[in-house]
Formats: sequence, C-alpha cells, structure tokens
Amino acid sequence: MEFLIIILISCLIFALFLISFFVFKKFYFDKQSDVVKEQAKYILDKASSEAEILKSRALVEAKEESQKFRESIENEMHDRLKDIQFREKRLTTRENEIEEKKRYIENLKKKNESRMDEIGRRLSELKELQEVRMKKLQKISGMSLQKAKEELLKALENQLTHEKSSAILRFEENLKNEEEKIAKEKISNAIQRYSSDFVSMNTVSVVDIPNDTVKSYIIGREGRNIRALEALTGVDLIIDDSPEVITVSSFDPYRREIAKVAIELLIIDGRIQPSKIEEMVNRATKEVDKGIKTEGQRVVLDLQVRNVHKELINLIGKLKFRNSYGQNALKHSIEVAYISSMLASELGANSELAKRCGLLHDIGKALSYKVEGSHVDIGVDVLRKYGESDLVINSVASHHGDCKPESVEAILVQAADSISASRPGARKENFENYVKRIHDLEQLVSSFEFVEKCYAIQAGREVRIIVSPLKISDDEMVTATREISKKIEENLEYPGQIKISMIRENRVVDYAR
Repeated sequence: MEFLIIILISCLIFALFLISFFVFKKFYFDKQSDVVKEQAKYILDKASSEAEILKSRALVEAKEESQKFRESIENEMHDRLKDIQFREKRLTTRENEIEEKKRYIENLKKKNESRMDEIGRRLSELKELQEVRMKKLQKISGMSLQKAKEELLKALENQLTHEKSSAILRFEENLKNEEEKIAKEKISNAIQRYSSDFVSMNTVSVVDIPNDTVKSYIIGREGRNIRALEALTGVDLIIDDSPEVITVSSFDPYRREIAKVAIELLIIDGRIQPSKIEEMVNRATKEVDKGIKTEGQRVVLDLQVRNVHKELINLIGKLKFRNSYGQNALKHSIEVAYISSMLASELGANSELAKRCGLLHDIGKALSYKVEGSHVDIGVDVLRKYGESDLVINSVASHHGDCKPESVEAILVQAADSISASRPGARKENFENYVKRIHDLEQLVSSFEFVEKCYAIQAGREVRIIVSPLKISDDEMVTATREISKKIEENLEYPGQIKISMIRENRVVDYAR
C-alpha cells in the first residue's frame, strides 16, 4: 500500500514538472519570437531605405547616360548632315562641270563636221583640178599617160639605186660607230663598277721608333750595328734629325720590308748587336715570306679563284713587292682580274676564266728579277709547269700582243691591262698636273650660263652637270651638251674620253592641309 502511494506521488510530481516545463517553454518562445520580429522589421526598414537610395542614384545615372548618348547621337547626326551637304555640293559642281564639258564636246563635234564637209569639198575641187592639169600636161608633152609612167618609174629606179647604195654606206658607217659606242660603254661600265685606290710604292719606308735614343743603339759603337743591318738586308739606313723615325731606302720593296720588320723586332727585343741583328733579320725574312703566302691566299680567296697551285699562290703574294712603272704589280693584277671579269659578264663571256687570266697575266714579274727573259715568257713557263689550262696560258702569252689571242677572255685581259695601266693615277703622273686638269675641266663647264653646278667624277672621265630649268629647256639640252663637248675638245688635253651627263630637274612643292 505504501508502495502504491509512493508511485502515485511520484507520478503526480512528474506531471507537475511536465506542466511547468511546457508553460516555461511557451513563455520563452513567445518572447524570442517578439525579438526576432522586431529585428526582421528593423532589417526590412533598413533594406527598404537603402533600396530607395540606390534606386534614386540609378535613376540619376541613367538620366546622365541617356543625356550623353543623346548628345553624341545629335553630334554624329550633325557631322553626317554636314558631310552629306558637302558631298551634295561637290556632286552639283561636278554635274555642272560635266555639262560644260558635254556642251564643249558637242561644239567641237559640230565644228569637226563642218570642217570635214569643207575638206571633202576641197578634195573634190582638187581632184577636178588635177584632172584638168593632167590633160594640159599630156597635151603639152605630147606623151601618153602610160609612157609618162614608164619614164617616171625608170627615173625613180635610178634614184632608188643611188639611194640604196648611199643607205648601205650610211648603215655600215653607223654600224661601225655603234660598235665603237657599245665597246666604250662596256669598258666604261666595267671601270665604273670597279673602284680601287692606287698606291705607288716609293723607294723608301719609314720605321717609327719610341724615342731618339734608339737611333744611337741602331748605329752602334763606331757604326758596327748599322753596317751589319745594311750588309744583311741590302738596304740603306738613313738616320737623320727627323724625330722618332728611321728611313729605310732601297729599290727593292722586299728588302725594305725585311729591314723594316727586323728593326721593329730589334727595338722590341732591346738587345741590338751584330749577332742579334743577324738572328732578327732571319726571323724577319721568315715573317715576310709567311706574310707573302698569307697575302697570296687572301687575294685568291677574295677573288674566289679556285684550284690555284700553292706555288702560284706564293708568287701572287710576291707581286706585292714588285713595281712596274711605279705601279704595284699585285694591285694591278687584282684590278685587271676584276675589270676582265666585269667586261666578260657584260659581253656574256666566261667571267670566272677572265678573272683567273687577269690575276695571273703578270705572274712572271714575281720571278723576273731571278730568271732571264721577259715576264711574259717566264709567266707562260710557270703556268705550264703548274698545270694551268691552255686558255689561261694563251691569255698570258698574248696580253702584250706577242702572239694571237685564242679566246674572248684573252682579248678582254689585253683591254683590262691597258685600262689599268692608263687610268689617271695608276702609273707615275704629276699629281699637281692631274688636279689642275680636273679643276680646269670643272671651271670650263661652269662658264656656261645655264650651268648651276658641275662635278668631275670617275677621275675626270665624266662630268656631271646640273642645269637651271629656267635657263634651258629639254630640247636645248642636246645642243648644249654638244657645245660643251666641243669646248672641252678645243681647250683641254686629256687621256681617253670624257662623258658629259646633263641633268635638268623641276621640283614643285605643295602642302595638303
């Protein structure tokens, strides 16, 4: 019984607990709901106010954008309207011009029609007059029309025979002149394409020394050093008051070069005495010989001449120390090679063969001081020894006219050799006279009143003249160049010929704004 009471009390307590829990829960959640509703209302009010602000800003910006867009559209429409008006104005002007031209053409057409009618009328009158004239001539001459034709044809035949023979003679003369002109043009083009400095080697070389004290070392005690140098190299040493230089004098450039290199080596070494001098001379000889070989290889490589025997390469290098009438033999050979090649290319011949022949044409000069005979015979023997072709050998044998050339290339080598030897400045010529001749040429051409500027170019072989367009016309330029050439022929002495190039130019300047 007690247990049952305890259970009932316990159930009653639990029921009271549950009731109190649900009452508390309902009260708490009602209170929380009121807070949430207040917060939600606050957030909604804030969002509504911000939305209003954004809406007003968006409206303002949209109005500004629409205003700008409207203004740009209006400006564009205004520009297009102006452009359309301008184009309409141009079209109207062009239509007026076309109408005027159309009226002008119609007037010309009417005038031409009237002229054609007049010409037809006059031709008919002329025909009638010719018939009347023919009848009178037949009556006067007592000769029929057929017989008159025969007599006329016979006279014309005799006249045509004479004119034919005269025309043939003129054609032959013109052909000869044209051939000469073409040959001169080819030679002139080849010379103009090749430009080379001419260096005439003197009989002295100059050695720079660091100070004048070295001179006493070179002379040596009682002159024994200088005597040893002169004896070993075969040169004359000139030691004078010239500051910091020693002059080496000899007719042989090879000896001068050895002496110059030997002195430079002695100065670098510092021990200048007879035994050392001999050692340095031997060393200088080897260096110069090595330089000769290198020079020959460089020339062959620059000219792109293939399959040249090594001994011929050495001989080509030795030409650097050979002179002919004051002209360096190697530079002369290089120039002849270039000019021969250019002439061959102008004429459609073998330019590579012509270049090879030109380079080797004076190869005998490298041995002419050692071997008896002319440089032509020596060159032929050397080339035959080292396996050169018959065409190359013939070009060398014939370049001075000793035998008949067997190829076009051989003839071109003859021409190139003459050109190189006779060019102004190539061989010994008084430099002052050469400059004076160029100056006189420019001064003579400048004496014509229509000449604004003139330049003597190509070593005096061409005069380039710029004339005033206001003082001379295009048609008068032909006679003007002839007058200048005649005056040059009458007043100046010069080798070869002088080309006269006259330039007349009009320049008009305007600006597009």
